[in-house]
Amino acid sequence: MSDASSLLTSPLHDRHVALGAKFSEFGGWSMPLEYATGVVKEHTAVREAVGIFDVSHLGKAMVTGPGAAAYVNATLSNDLARIEPGKAQYTLCCDEATGGIVDDLIAYYQDDEHILLVPNAANTAEVVRRLQATAPEGVRVSDHHEEYAVLAVQGTKSDEVLDKVGLPTGHDYMSFVEAKLAGDEFQGLGVVVCRTGYTGERGYELIAKNEIAGALWDALTEAGAEFGITACGLGARDTLRTEMGYPLHGQDISLDVTPNQGRVGWAVGWKKDAFWGRDVLLAEREKGAARQLRGLIAVGRGIPRPGMSVRLTADVPLCEVTSGTFSPTLKKGIGLALVPTFVENGAEVAVDVRGRREVFTVVKPPFVDTSVRES
Repeated sequence: MSDASSLLTSPLHDRHVALGAKFSEFGGWSMPLEYATGVVKEHTAVREAVGIFDVSHLGKAMVTGPGAAAYVNATLSNDLARIEPGKAQYTLCCDEATGGIVDDLIAYYQDDEHILLVPNAANTAEVVRRLQATAPEGVRVSDHHEEYAVLAVQGTKSDEVLDKVGLPTGHDYMSFVEAKLAGDEFQGLGVVVCRTGYTGERGYELIAKNEIAGALWDALTEAGAEFGITACGLGARDTLRTEMGYPLHGQDISLDVTPNQGRVGWAVGWKKDAFWGRDVLLAEREKGAARQLRGLIAVGRGIPRPGMSVRLTADVPLCEVTSGTFSPTLKKGIGLALVPTFVENGAEVAVDVRGRREVFTVVKPPFVDTSVRES
């Protein structure tokens, strides 16, 4: 845990304080965990109406110069050739020797000489370091972590909120456009409107310079009032992403977990000639991973938490819970764990919940159906 005085703060920190937010350290940042409304109401607002998150702790790095796109494609896992400028792609930075996941991130393909990368907060410096270490002449990798804010507007009414403030909506899932808002408070600066998110609901992530972050937050919250917009913290972000089975780096995936094990092999361009960890990952894929990230859903009232033991029987330990929470949508406990592949979906396992053996069913996530890809 970092000392509070050394933590970075969002350019929206004063807004969160005014809303009575409870703060928590995350990736070296002091970020809102929840507001007075509470996690369950924040979660429900996203599933049923619309929520707004400050996720400015996310990293922002640029790879620029002749051959920038080709360099990213030769290092990160996914295949940029599958998309075109104006599109975004979930991808992985893997370790060359082990295939373990250094980070999962989104690559925004602006053009062949400009790729915006959005890593996780705690891993930004390491991703940048690795890319800088092998960048060819003419390609520059730069960290802009503290220059931009990121706001996420997520939920079934997200289009209505953006429409009302004059931002573009309706573009394809995993695409982005740049726009400018009228008004002196926006200083003529652009906002990148990305049809992406981490909740499983239809929504957008907005990347803007720190100088206009406050004005953007204010405009969105004012416009969203009639649609029930709710400020949401990292607590609701965690319950929402867990319901979708989205992995969190540092818990569900890490340097000790490969894409094959973490159930993110779909984000690997297996036919590419080169990416970090290619040889070891291809060998593991052919052999078959010994474990895989899967879901656990409570049969009773148990709520799993990270680190809790998962057993096949009382005497046969399998693994530990990597993520666990109460699902506000399902009204029961759910979790993720790196379950050995010999355990079939549908099998019942026991989780040690504070000394009690609670029965859970092994399932393939997501736990809920959502509208993330609806046109």
